[in-house]
Amino acid sequence: MNRKLEKFDPAVDKRILLAISGAIWLSVGIFLCIRAFGWLSGAAGQKELWIGAAGIVLALLIHHFGFLKLVNRNIDRILSKDGKVCIFGFQPWKSYLIIVIMVGMGIALRQSSIPKPYLSVIYIGFGGAMFLSSIRYFRTFFGLFRNR
Repeated sequence: MNRKLEKFDPAVDKRILLAISGAIWLSVGIFLCIRAFGWLSGAAGQKELWIGAAGIVLALLIHHFGFLKLVNRNIDRILSKDGKVCIFGFQPWKSYLIIVIMVGMGIALRQSSIPKPYLSVIYIGFGGAMFLSSIRYFRTFFGLFRNR
């Protein structure tokens, strides 16, 4: 790379990239859950308990059968890099398109006529799964310091 351009390269140590990845997944997960629980607070009694429980079950399923594979691939890719890694490299570039599509779907769902308490199941599902999956990034991050 050109020496003049190197100073603009947003490269960080891969340990930092793992921490950033975990923080992003954790933050988005918390955001989605807070929004969902806000919607649930307007639901009536027993109904909110069942809806919340359905969201938690969905979160466990999404985490186990979907996000863990994705997170493991991202972690393996990050750890396989030598030296510093681009700060945006916590996931493959094609995944950014998936993020844009998912954000768009979230906006569309919020604008839809689906009652918010029912929509909270989806938000708790994805938010909880992201929260749980962020733990894998942090475990790997702290494991790298232990193995030194």
